[in-house]
Amino acid sequence: MAEKLLRIYLQDHLAGATGGVELARRSAKSNRGTTFGDALSRLADEIETDRHALETVMDDLGFGADRAKNIAFWAAEKAGRLKLNGRLTGYSPLSRLLELEGLLSGINGKLSLWTALRTIAEDEPRLDADALDRLIQRAHEQVSSVEGLRDRAAREALPR
Repeated sequence: MAEKLLRIYLQDHLAGATGGVELARRSAKSNRGTTFGDALSRLADEIETDRHALETVMDDLGFGADRAKNIAFWAAEKAGRLKLNGRLTGYSPLSRLLELEGLLSGINGKLSLWTALRTIAEDEPRLDADALDRLIQRAHEQVSSVEGLRDRAAREALPR
C-alpha cells in the first residue's frame, strides 16, 4: 500500500509540474522584452529541469507517469488563460501578477514534494538524498526570486 500511495503522490506532483512548465513558458513568452522577461525565462528552464528531475526520481522508483492526470493539468493551465485580466484582449499587468502567484504556489508545492522525499530518503535507498538537498535549495531560491518578481508586479498592477 505504501508503494501505491507514493506512486500516486509522485504522479500527482508530476501532473502539477506539467501545468507548471506550461505556465512558466507562457509567462516567459508574454514577458519577453520586459524587465521580467529574462528572470522568467531562466525560471521556466529551471522548472522544466525540475520536472525532469521528478521523472528521474519516478524512474528510479519504478513508477511511470499517469497520462490522464498530465493531460488534465495541461488542459487546466490552458483554461487558466481565459481568466479576466482587466482587458478584453491581450496581456495586462494583472495577468503577470496572477501568473507569478500561480508559479509561486507551484514552486511551494514542489518544495513540499522535495522535502517529503528527503524525509523518507534515509529509509529508501532508491532516493538520492544529496540530489534532493540540491532540489530543495533550488526551490528555496526560486521562491525568493518569484516573491521579488511578484512584489514588483503587484506594484505595477494594483492601485496605490
